[in-house]
Amino acid sequence: MDKPSVIDKEDLNKLIAKLNQQGYKTIGPTIRGEAIVYDRISSIEDLPEGWTDEQGPGHYRIKKRNDKALFGFNVSPHSWKQFLHPPEKKLWTAEKNGSSFKIIPEELENPKFAFIGVRSCELHAIAIQDKVFIQGPHIDSVYQINRKDLFTVAVNCGQAGGTCFCVSMQTGPKVNSEFDLALTEVLEKDKHYFVVETGSDRAQSIIENLDLRTAENQELKIAEEIIDNTAQNMGRFLDTEGIKETLFENLEHPRWEEVANRCLSCANCTMACPTCFCSTVEDVTDITGDHAERWQKWDSCFTMDFTYIHGGHVRNSTKSQYRQWMTHKLASWIDQFDSSGCVGCGRCITWCPVGIDLTEEVAAIRKSDKTKIDNI
Repeated sequence: MDKPSVIDKEDLNKLIAKLNQQGYKTIGPTIRGEAIVYDRISSIEDLPEGWTDEQGPGHYRIKKRNDKALFGFNVSPHSWKQFLHPPEKKLWTAEKNGSSFKIIPEELENPKFAFIGVRSCELHAIAIQDKVFIQGPHIDSVYQINRKDLFTVAVNCGQAGGTCFCVSMQTGPKVNSEFDLALTEVLEKDKHYFVVETGSDRAQSIIENLDLRTAENQELKIAEEIIDNTAQNMGRFLDTEGIKETLFENLEHPRWEEVANRCLSCANCTMACPTCFCSTVEDVTDITGDHAERWQKWDSCFTMDFTYIHGGHVRNSTKSQYRQWMTHKLASWIDQFDSSGCVGCGRCITWCPVGIDLTEEVAAIRKSDKTKIDNI
């Protein structure tokens, strides 16, 4: 693609307006309910200008910055999967017709999304869900149509969050693939601009009428320094070397019982995770029995009914549920999809009510495993 360009805030506003004019539903970060969330936006006025987030194990709050950064935060409580893989969706309706009934499939809509402010770890998460929903033998038609026309305006991270570990997972903080446009926000003295990389031909057509100029070498250097500084200040580290074998070899490790004593089985980690995809189906009917609907809803390996079969529950303890989640995410996912199921966004740590830290749990198992080897 062409050499990176530079745009200012006003041209970013024009970009959003142009996407709206072309029929895209522009979704981006905005403030709602004391949090920075992803929702419908129409201009940069909706972005969280001058706000940042403070994240730690079981801790989240937003606070004012001392500048007017538009993307000066980390990741939202909810991921982009809520738009591509909705929490609830109606599959079909059934109507009674005398002694028979008629199944009416749900009509699919093409929402044509444009995501503004997607981080590198989140792009990797979308790529992982692509493997699950549209690159295997069984295609999810709703995900496929939601994903089809997706336009992504990504953002290179200008700061590391307290629970981030994307460097460990090789998923950030720099955007390197699967984007239409990638922005690096630069604030220096009285200057506020964005270095822009173009990642697709359609993105080039979107920005061709904007007042862009080619980025100078010094501006490119500053943008790279911002990203490098972010990479060097990660909030967490996860040692991934041989992680699959380490977890498989320690399925009866006492640490699983220790973490189970803290875990509430609330499923927050799976709901906040950008790659978790488990779901269930529920049938509902009206009081007359003439009308019924089938809905697909997000589910979690932490819910008791998730593994219920005719003989009972396969995983009926918090220990077995947490072990299933972590070993699937970091080990058996690799066998299924040729990649880890974790992108290092840190949401599972931030939104765990008791502050269970995935990186800490892996480190504890590794430490005792190493001690056993050293004592042989």
